[in-house]
Amino acid sequence: MSREQIIAKHKSLFWYIPEDEKQNISDALLVERILNDGTLDDYRELVVALGGKRVAEVFFSATGRQKQNFYPEIYHFFSLVLKKYA
Repeated sequence: MSREQIIAKHKSLFWYIPEDEKQNISDALLVERILNDGTLDDYRELVVALGGKRVAEVFFSATGRQKQNFYPEIYHFFSLVLKKYA
């Protein structure tokens, strides 16, 4: 599944972004929304589309306010998963 297909599949997560701007969604926003509000299958699709290293890079590069956008339990869970598998 490609990045564009993931965005199209989960367009309800990006309801506030106009249709013609959805192709410009950053990797940081995509990772944040999928990890916070997606399922584990959605996470797997994201890893296939972006690559495990890129997902981990984006996830761990979040600092300050961006880091606080993740739910605490989600941040903890994926920090363990990505440290072990990415």
